[in-house]
Amino acid sequence: MARKTNYGFERREREKARAAKKAERQRQKQEKSDDRKDDDDPSQTSDVDSAESTESADAQNDETQTTD
Repeated sequence: MARKTNYGFERREREKARAAKKAERQRQKQEKSDDRKDDDDPSQTSDVDSAESTESADAQNDETQTTD
C-alpha cells in the first residue's frame, strides 16, 4: 500500500527551504554592504589626515611670515 501524501508537510518544508535560502542571501548582502562601509572608512580618515597636515603646514607658514 502506498503512503498517503502529506501536502501540508511538503509545503512547509519547501517554505522553510525558501526562507533559509532567502536568509542566506540577505546575510551575504549585509556582509558585502559592511565590507563596503569598512572600505569607505579608511578613505575618510585619510581625508582627515590630509586636512590636518594642510592645517599644520598653514600654521608653519603663518609662523614664518610673522617672523619676517
